[in-house]
Amino acid sequence: MKTFMDKDFLLSTDTAKELYHDIAAKMPILDYHCHISPQEIAENRKFDNITQVWLGGDHYKWRQMRSNGVEEKYITGDASDREKFQKWAETLEMAIGNPLYHWSHLELQRYFGYTGVLNSETAEEVWNLCNAKLQEDSMRVQNLILQSGVTLICTTDDPADDLKWHKILAEDENFPVQVLPAWRPDKAMNLEKPDYVEYLEKLGKAAGMEIKTFADLKEALKKRMAFFDSMGCKASDHGLNYVAYAPASEEEMEAVFAKRMNGEAVSAEEEKKFKTAFMLFVAGEYSRLGWAMQLHYGCKRDNNTSMYNKLGPDTGYDCINNYAPAAELADFLNAVNEAGSLPKTILYSLNPNDDEVIGTIIGCFQNADTVGKIQQGSAWWFNDNKTGMMKQMTSLANLGLLGNFLGMLTDSRSFLSYPRHEYFRRILCELIGGWVENGEYPKDMKTLEKIIKGISYNNAVRYFGFQLETK
Repeated sequence: MKTFMDKDFLLSTDTAKELYHDIAAKMPILDYHCHISPQEIAENRKFDNITQVWLGGDHYKWRQMRSNGVEEKYITGDASDREKFQKWAETLEMAIGNPLYHWSHLELQRYFGYTGVLNSETAEEVWNLCNAKLQEDSMRVQNLILQSGVTLICTTDDPADDLKWHKILAEDENFPVQVLPAWRPDKAMNLEKPDYVEYLEKLGKAAGMEIKTFADLKEALKKRMAFFDSMGCKASDHGLNYVAYAPASEEEMEAVFAKRMNGEAVSAEEEKKFKTAFMLFVAGEYSRLGWAMQLHYGCKRDNNTSMYNKLGPDTGYDCINNYAPAAELADFLNAVNEAGSLPKTILYSLNPNDDEVIGTIIGCFQNADTVGKIQQGSAWWFNDNKTGMMKQMTSLANLGLLGNFLGMLTDSRSFLSYPRHEYFRRILCELIGGWVENGEYPKDMKTLEKIIKGISYNNAVRYFGFQLETK
């Protein structure tokens, strides 16, 4: 029997161990999509206790605590941090097979030197050990990032953001990690939201203009994109319920926009047409700027109405949507391509049943402009577990070129989540190592090294245009 989470955790063959320990483990980390706070990086925050690091804002853990019958006061309520940590430790005991079990113990090993097992009985020991360690300057946010081997971080930022904290970080000569903004214009697109007109006032102020028409909105977005570009932005990101494709004329879009600005409700069809026009416009701008376009879709959000009303979004009440927009997605990409303005594009579906759909669609729009110009993103959210990662990479290998894959991202709000890259790399090396040992790919270490380094780091550096490549 193997030892619990030892140095060869998830690695079952000699080739997998060689690929991981000699190659993958030595590569730095490029976190090209996350939700961590640039303010906390700039202020070099020190956390008071492990609950602040682990449970503050982590809806992955909140879901599992609810599944274990934990009262809400111990999750998002006013219970003490020590009590919340105890409830998480009790929940973790039941999380056999869940990636949170592995992530939690990898974080305890890598940042706190704890190689034991966290459960209800050891919670006090772990609480005291972690909290003592967190008082050291080595555990401030910037040092956590540095000791994790991170070279560059892309945060997630609204077009109206002044990027104040990014400016401060760019001028900080003592912190060598680049922290760049990523453009997230969902609020500018979601005209069905009740606060849409109010948001456009905020966006207009940031752009130095009034937004009264759809043409005005596009002009404001162009101005803000120019600002983001000047701050080093290389990527956009969209959280979509679905990928719309319902083309309409400019006149029709102006009428729909005017209707919404007058406080009238828009129909589902009008909303779909507006979002199509919005996405066609921004995709063209991304192409002009050389940005990558990331499309996250397939999520049905805020399903528990009473808890949404109490806690708001991103609190653990979302699920996979069975919507598979194969035709709409292909038609949308084709329309942008026909206009000569298809940007580098990364597609993420929350539904693992869409893996093969994406794998076939991306092959329709590749060209010599960029190696792997259209990508399937890494297994996302409910899929970034061992099974989901294996499935996603196997599907991509079956239908495309796994060697050009961009690899892992944290998609996290926690500064201790970088071991997710280790988790991913171990699974990657196990998968490829198994193919080699089974005679499905030669043990050509020169090529294998190129593939592993590429997926771990170098492919993303090249794809986004960052000047960070490690040989």
